[in-house]
Amino acid sequence: MTNKKIPVGVSNRHIHLTKEHLHILFGEGYELNVWKDLSQPGQYAAEEKVDVVGNKGTLSGVRVLGPVRNETQIEVSITDSFKLGVKVPLRNSGDIANTAGCKIVGPKGEVTIEKGLIVAARHIHMHTKDAAEFGVSDKDIVKVKVEGERGLIFENVLVRVNEQFALEMHVDVDEGNAAGITKDTKVEII
Repeated sequence: MTNKKIPVGVSNRHIHLTKEHLHILFGEGYELNVWKDLSQPGQYAAEEKVDVVGNKGTLSGVRVLGPVRNETQIEVSITDSFKLGVKVPLRNSGDIANTAGCKIVGPKGEVTIEKGLIVAARHIHMHTKDAAEFGVSDKDIVKVKVEGERGLIFENVLVRVNEQFALEMHVDVDEGNAAGITKDTKVEII
């Protein structure tokens, strides 16, 4: 095990769209426009935003992340789920079976999805070289220590290993606020 620190990214609510849903919401043949690159290679925040409508409320201006995916998925915080009035399960990204649906409204149209709303489980992206250095494997569950005024220990942190990943832990806004995480925060596996 290494003493190497891991940078942390706080993930705000966002949506991943299929090409079909992108075209319904923004117009036939529409392509996403890069607003800014994200920490993971090839991933980006798009300029485009949509509204997510639940049983009791709406989340306005939810940022689209690119590139397009095979399934539409919306990642929200627990606080967001209360505003929507929807029971949203804690899941690993991509695991949307038996999750709640909602309505998505874009500038050119709207889509009602039957599933896809999740609270993303906290996780660490690692390149295979990082995983070897930390002595962990893909799908391991670890504990992570955050130091500082609001320091805490996150349990049940999923390790995701891939040749394409850059080292970074991801937590949602609720978790980031609870731990006092800033853009300069670094954490360690314990």
